[in-house]
Amino acid sequence: MNKLREIECFVAVADLGSFVKAADALGISKAAVSRTVLELEARLGSRLMQRTTRRLSLTEAGTLYLERCKQIVAALEEADDLLTAGASNPAGLLRINAPQTFGVLHLAPLWPMFLERHPGVALDITLSDRIVDIIDEGFDMAIRIARLSDSTLVHRKLTTTNLQVCASPAYLEQHGTPLHPHELAQHQAISYSYNASKDDWQFTGPEGPVTVKVNSRMHVNNGDSCVAAALGGVGITRQPTFMIDQHLRSGQLVPILTDYSSPELGIYAVYPSRTHLPAKVRAMLDFLSEAFRQVHWNG
Repeated sequence: MNKLREIECFVAVADLGSFVKAADALGISKAAVSRTVLELEARLGSRLMQRTTRRLSLTEAGTLYLERCKQIVAALEEADDLLTAGASNPAGLLRINAPQTFGVLHLAPLWPMFLERHPGVALDITLSDRIVDIIDEGFDMAIRIARLSDSTLVHRKLTTTNLQVCASPAYLEQHGTPLHPHELAQHQAISYSYNASKDDWQFTGPEGPVTVKVNSRMHVNNGDSCVAAALGGVGITRQPTFMIDQHLRSGQLVPILTDYSSPELGIYAVYPSRTHLPAKVRAMLDFLSEAFRQVHWNG
């Protein structure tokens, strides 16, 4: 027998003073209520109620047990209320994983606004370029910059960014500017370690799709380091435009192969499930969708 069901029946009988009234309140038969209370007494090895044809009263043990049972019922109701409130009012700790550079440049300025709008929510932000396992690592949400069109993950697209090939003016002056993707094989590349296609850079140009295997002098698992190396003249890199647009505008980096487009990447909020989505997650999804609605990094 379920112990909570036993407690529920015992408390109902004690409060209402009748097995019949308790059965009506619980929506079960009088026989089921009576049997449950008897089984509870048998399990405890103690009589909880004195029963006569006219009245029902608690024994001393029953009075003590009722007091503790009511505390348990109150705690359960409090737990239910907490989750019910959380389903409609954003509250609690929200754990989010996001890529390092995107998190610093474009998410960090948004957090104060979100916290002001939702005072019941606390944030735990982890910045890492590694692809985390949301469920195993206990995150409520992650920001992914990828091509997720065929993904089975639950996600909401926030905006898009392009990949742009670029290098410093000093590097191009010394080594020349490639005019076709195949010429990249004769240059030094700075590659992002977590790139899904590794050293195979893909383009679409006037003659159609083109793939070239670059000669990577550096592999780095952080985009900022790739950009820093490119600014220092180490070689050619391919980075999201949300990361390098300021350097392109200032002339510190020069766009290359502008007649050849690289794959567009979506910027997504990814979360474990649509079922019983907590209000805190829904609030963040709506907030980020609003924040990035008019933002597109397309070169």
